[in-house]
Amino acid sequence: MLAATSPVALKTRGGVDATGWFPELVAALSSLPAGAHILDGEVAVLDEIGRSDFNRVHARALRRRWYTGADPVILCAFDLLAHKGQDIRALPIEERKRRLRVLLAGVERGILFVDSDPDGEWLFSAVFSLKLEGVVAKRAGSAYVAGESPDWLKIKCPGAVQQGSFHRSI
Repeated sequence: MLAATSPVALKTRGGVDATGWFPELVAALSSLPAGAHILDGEVAVLDEIGRSDFNRVHARALRRRWYTGADPVILCAFDLLAHKGQDIRALPIEERKRRLRVLLAGVERGILFVDSDPDGEWLFSAVFSLKLEGVVAKRAGSAYVAGESPDWLKIKCPGAVQQGSFHRSI
């Protein structure tokens, strides 16, 4: 999901306007510091211990609107593409992450900063033990590239839930 702050807008990977689907994300994005920012992330519904529950976010997104009893969603933000109106995609991932961390400092709800860890073995082991889908490894110093890139690799845990056509369409 691409999330913009000025004006607030949510776009799926397929370019569909999802702004009306997730009003709680609109509120969270509106609370960010002034300036035009574009975040790259994943919408999630967290279970009781803080794990993303794909089936619940899928059910929520299929309704394409807020409804009574809807599971609340968060934006798991892992990259920053524009900062204060400036395109920063060419900057190294480490600098984009640093700026994203600062931008999200103090955000109390709705947006979760997804950090990186240089110990890939430890991270994958932790992700596996929590029964999460997997990790995305990005090459140190890499620029942001839309779509697949030789600078990043998605590593799925054995037996992880496949995210099917819905995931590809958003």
